[in-house]
Amino acid sequence: MRMKLVIALVGDDKTDAVIDAARAGGATGATVVTSVRGEGLRPEKTFFGLGLESRRQIVMFLVVETRARDILERIRDAGNFETEHGAGIAFQVDIEDVVGLTSQLPTIREELEHEV
Repeated sequence: MRMKLVIALVGDDKTDAVIDAARAGGATGATVVTSVRGEGLRPEKTFFGLGLESRRQIVMFLVVETRARDILERIRDAGNFETEHGAGIAFQVDIEDVVGLTSQLPTIREELEHEV
């Protein structure tokens, strides 16, 4: 079974919406890394010259390859990535091998059988 890792970097206020969207697309779990810092093309500053930072999260989903693009698009829409400046970014990477999915494999296999 081929897998992809979908990674989304989102604002704290969009984390739950992104997770819900990915689950609706077939993601069986998520890992959230909290309180990370992101900086765009032009770092924003306050009028005192101090850094203006918002809390960000890294949300990772290990998903079946056939669902990865749909999940990526659902994340984009839920997070308003295309319409809201600085809302977030998401991407996918190939996974060569996986261990430790014992509890999720029956659900993944069952959902894949319904697709065929």
